[in-house]
Amino acid sequence: MAAQANESEQVEQSQKRKKEAKNIPEAHEGEERRENEVKNEELDPELFSCLLQPIAADSDLDYIGIRRLLLHRKAQSGAHRRIEWRCNGKGYVAYRNFINRPRNWESLLLQSQSSTPNQSGRWVASPGPLSLLLEVESMNSSRGLHGSSQARNSFSSSTSDNDHRSDRSRRKAEPAYSFVGMHCIFDQCKVAVTVLKFGHMSSDLLAYGAGDGSLTVCSVSDPPSVTKQLIGHTKDVTDFDFTANNQYIASTSLDKSVRVWDLSKGVCIRVIYGVSVQWCIRFHPVNNNFLSVGNANREINVYNFSTGRLMHKHVLDDEVTAMDHDHTGQLLFCGDAQGFIYTVGMDSRTGALSRLHRNRNGSKRKSPVTVVKYRTFSLLARGPVLLTCTQDGSLAFFSVALEVKGYLTVRCSLKLTPRVHRIRASFCPLLSLEKGEYIVAGSEDSNVYFYDLTRPRHTCVNKLQGHSSSVIGITWNHGENLLASSDASGTVIVWKRAKTS
Repeated sequence: MAAQANESEQVEQSQKRKKEAKNIPEAHEGEERRENEVKNEELDPELFSCLLQPIAADSDLDYIGIRRLLLHRKAQSGAHRRIEWRCNGKGYVAYRNFINRPRNWESLLLQSQSSTPNQSGRWVASPGPLSLLLEVESMNSSRGLHGSSQARNSFSSSTSDNDHRSDRSRRKAEPAYSFVGMHCIFDQCKVAVTVLKFGHMSSDLLAYGAGDGSLTVCSVSDPPSVTKQLIGHTKDVTDFDFTANNQYIASTSLDKSVRVWDLSKGVCIRVIYGVSVQWCIRFHPVNNNFLSVGNANREINVYNFSTGRLMHKHVLDDEVTAMDHDHTGQLLFCGDAQGFIYTVGMDSRTGALSRLHRNRNGSKRKSPVTVVKYRTFSLLARGPVLLTCTQDGSLAFFSVALEVKGYLTVRCSLKLTPRVHRIRASFCPLLSLEKGEYIVAGSEDSNVYFYDLTRPRHTCVNKLQGHSSSVIGITWNHGENLLASSDASGTVIVWKRAKTS
């Protein structure tokens, strides 16, 4: 009996050894499988195939690489979100409303947006009780645009007629962008006024340049008067800029020269001659000793304001027709004659330039960029934004990613009628802080139009009538209670905005 028990124990032990021997390779196979999965996740062949796609010869390598990386990450995160929503039994409409929710949706306790095609919650005002009271009905003037208004369409979003009628019934009129009339008129100029600006952080200092090469400095305080007449350019003034203390003006012209003016004396203190047309000019916002100039020779030149010497030069792909700095002075946004927008890095200490990104404007046509405007903050974009305008009538609204060195993303665009003149446009900062995103622009039909880029329909919310020819220049004063506009016949009108409670 004892022998039989020993034999059975030996058999059991041998069977256990065989099972353990079988489990060892299975465990090794499981470990190898997990290691392969980790390697596959680390390699991410989709990402590499996305980054290694062939690109065009004229493309910016840095821009293409960053864009592909961001698009891949965006698609990957979207796939994970869709999987989560399918697992929870939710439908497509609920998923779309979720990803288009406002950023503060938890505190607003919003209901789901109505299931209308292409409606983006990011561009729709939050339907809280305050915003419903502050929603504005389109002005009667916007309905009088006839065929021209029907040709304009906003690319941002669209809503159904039922939603539009329900929104119209909830809105109440508000004079946020209405004007009480003309504050003053300057009509001593007999040629087109091509550009005009208010002084830096000033509400009463106004200057404008004309087609005869003259620069006129005015005071719009009561009583309005012309203080200085700056004569020196022999052809059209294309652009000018004030220093931070409004003591000097630097101007560019079609006569290929850059001139620096002392406003207290009314004389030209320096002339910098070039070999091509000088299109745009800006003082550095932090270091006013740097003067950036864009010309028709595809160059961005940085001059020393004190000495007039050329410090740095950077060459782009085409004529530099418009530019603007960001608030830090580290980024310079430039537009060229083909409709491209460039982000150029600038060293605030040395003035050295380096090209960072190149973006296409909202229009597919090749048209010169006439306006590049930077603004430090927008409620809709939740950060800095950039406005561009081309001569074919395309307005584009970009969000600026400062953490990616000024990477631009098109948030909204608007197609207006093509222009013959280099018509300009501008933000409406105070109005945009209340709601919407307001843009004011001139027009060939001698009117000044106000557009709300967040409106899916009836984008034009107001217009000012008073000019007798094409409105070219537009500018706000610092307090934004005055709007100045100029036309092709040499008239400058300063409009006074209505006070709001």
